[in-house]
Amino acid sequence: MQALRVVPKVFYFDTFKEFNDEFKIGKDDLLVTNEWMYTPYVAPLGIDTNVILQEKFGSGEPSDEMINAMAAEMKKYNFKRIIAFGGGTIVDICKVLALDVPEQSVDLFTGKVPPKKIKELVVVPTTCGTGSEVTNVAIAELKSLHTKKGIAVEETYADTAVLVPETVKGLPYKFFVTSSIDALIHAIESYLSPKASPFTEMYSLKAIEMIMAGYKEVVAKGEDERLKYLKDFVLASNYAGIAFGNAGCAAVHALSYSIGAAFHVAHGEANYQFFTEVFKMYMRKNPDGKIKQANKIFADILGCTDGPEVYDELEKFLNKLIVKKPLKDYGMTEAQIDEFTKSTVENQQRLLANNYVPLSDAEIREIFANLY
Repeated sequence: MQALRVVPKVFYFDTFKEFNDEFKIGKDDLLVTNEWMYTPYVAPLGIDTNVILQEKFGSGEPSDEMINAMAAEMKKYNFKRIIAFGGGTIVDICKVLALDVPEQSVDLFTGKVPPKKIKELVVVPTTCGTGSEVTNVAIAELKSLHTKKGIAVEETYADTAVLVPETVKGLPYKFFVTSSIDALIHAIESYLSPKASPFTEMYSLKAIEMIMAGYKEVVAKGEDERLKYLKDFVLASNYAGIAFGNAGCAAVHALSYSIGAAFHVAHGEANYQFFTEVFKMYMRKNPDGKIKQANKIFADILGCTDGPEVYDELEKFLNKLIVKKPLKDYGMTEAQIDEFTKSTVENQQRLLANNYVPLSDAEIREIFANLY
């Protein structure tokens, strides 16, 4: 079996200026970013390029409507290279914009239109969570279908990934937490995936170690302590991205798309609501498999025993960063337990195939019910 593949070239710079000195953004480029990133990092350098500001086309997570509008705007410019400078929303959108986008982008996600890449893509992430710069996964809310769905094909890989810790400094604390907890879940889900290899496990374990070590400092010393560890969090996010880009994510992500799409919950926050409950189900079904190694990883970091209670201790620890809430607090109704179960089973098989152990429809429903 293939053990590891990293498609984009990966670059590292301490500052955005150092990145621009080498990549020389210019008139043959289309820079897709947000004004709050453009103003402090791009404007002072006097860069003359084509610019699309994502917030003019919608807010929150990516959607097919947002992609359609930005694809139409993009036609006004002549360029060869897209520079995606932003968080997960911008990165995922630009993976699609680098394709030959049909009039309705939903057709790419449903497979009605085959993907064809027509633009070079450089990704500069400004969060420490998605790891999307090294994966071929692009997720969007498909509003016409009332669900979130991903596309993951060869054509949606970036050509180049660029890590610049300086650009994460302005990330508000809440978004730092929700993005980095997403990276933590990428790391542990890919570690338990049936597709994991010794190489992906190495990246998963290092990411878990770096993120949890940083979290312990933040919990002990306060939220500003994170600024001392931005390089570690950016690298850990990338390592987790490499791991899940090869081994895949699983049920935590699959179930979380339900509340993400219905109630516009931030991706990392949505994942966290399901994290420990999914792993408790895994423990119930097969406590003696590879999950024992995962338990020990967290137990050693948290200083607790490595039995089923490790996930209660992990939840207590992570709750000091982001509070887990009942799903009904987001607006979910009891009737949606069955609705979300059905939607998850029908639309998220790409992710469910990577589960540590298979989950039946009834078990998926039980997880939703327990969290309701």
